[in-house]
Amino acid sequence: MAAVNNPRAVAAQLLVPVLAGKGSLAALDTLGVAERDKSLVKALCYGVCRTLPRLEALAALLLSRGFKSRDTDIHALLLVGLYQLLYMRVPSHAAVSETAGAARQLGKAWATRVLNACLRRCQREQQALETQVDKAPESQLLHPQWLHQALHRAWPEQFDELIAANNTPAPMTLRVNLARISREHYQQQLTAAGIESHCCTDSSHGLTLANAHDATALPGFADGQVSVQDEAAQLAAPLLLKPLLNGAPSQPLRVLDACSAPGGKTLHLIELAEAAGVALDITALDSDPQRLERVRDAIKRGAPGNSTQHRVIAADAAQQEWWDGTPFDAILLDAPCSGTGVIRRHPDIKRLRTARDIEQLAQLQQRILDNLWPMLRDSGRMLYATCSVMPQENEAQAAAFAKRTGDARQVALEVEWGIATAHGRQRLPQQEGGDGFFYALFEKQSA
Repeated sequence: MAAVNNPRAVAAQLLVPVLAGKGSLAALDTLGVAERDKSLVKALCYGVCRTLPRLEALAALLLSRGFKSRDTDIHALLLVGLYQLLYMRVPSHAAVSETAGAARQLGKAWATRVLNACLRRCQREQQALETQVDKAPESQLLHPQWLHQALHRAWPEQFDELIAANNTPAPMTLRVNLARISREHYQQQLTAAGIESHCCTDSSHGLTLANAHDATALPGFADGQVSVQDEAAQLAAPLLLKPLLNGAPSQPLRVLDACSAPGGKTLHLIELAEAAGVALDITALDSDPQRLERVRDAIKRGAPGNSTQHRVIAADAAQQEWWDGTPFDAILLDAPCSGTGVIRRHPDIKRLRTARDIEQLAQLQQRILDNLWPMLRDSGRMLYATCSVMPQENEAQAAAFAKRTGDARQVALEVEWGIATAHGRQRLPQQEGGDGFFYALFEKQSA
């Protein structure tokens, strides 16, 4: 079979592991597609995942029987076609003919007739079909049943806004390196380059772009003047480090960024210390050696000065073999979580995450918290953070940790953003703002 380069066929292939629950869109590979088609492939993959409950309900109505498992690529191709018809400004005739024809590149010419028939029927009966599938909440809300029910239980008053935010593509937000350039001056560089932006409300480092751009082509990106990071994620490093930096320490601050990949927060911690003129000794830890390469790349691009020492370690944050026994002044634990606060950035979560995962992740978070706490010096601080909106991973986790850890003192977060909880602060995703995040800050009391 010839190499697949039709963008619709490529999108279908990339969707197969997601539909099977065995892979994500995190490593979206569009190398086999012409440069002009790469944005289309990404739009198709992300769009299908974002609207998957509705598209699959429509597919079920259009098919007399489902495809066999070996033909999941054809099922994915049907979803790609439906997404174009319902949600994209692709001419209908092109959506039908190009999608049906893409089956030939997948080596399954027999499927062209099936796809053509299903998509043409959708054209003819679109309103009636949509009315029928939207009787189910899963289709109407574009969330699987377990997820929309869990979100409603957790956030009944904010539910409508939360669902809407999850179903809307996230904006592109930048974090300006204030050790190199002011936010105002960098915004002027963007304006001069014809890039429209506005200042973030809650992050003094952040600028949100009116439209997404290639990060590598941004002014100063290669020189470490700016990084891509959501506004909510930008809040973590200052919450942990700023009080320690204000004390003008005489010795380098020893900081651990546990679960550090892909490195955005590691680099932010370095930038904050450099801006304050404070020496930093930072350890970036992660269990995934491949993802740690991105941490190394981030640090290299940031080019920290001689006042910063850094080490990158591939190890499990729930184990202690990697630790040299010297306590840390501060620990940032951006814990593994359900990702339910970043669904709009990773819509494949709707298919890949299950209700069972929440309990398993909560257990893992507990193990990591308990393992890292002894590594903190007396009067040191640990920030627990997740990109989740599930109370079991957030407020309940922080409350349980405080209860079982006698020398952990909760530190109030004196901020105005988000929703105050008993042990932390919860942000929910906003359509034009930051992602969903939780933060809880603890200080270690002297024995």
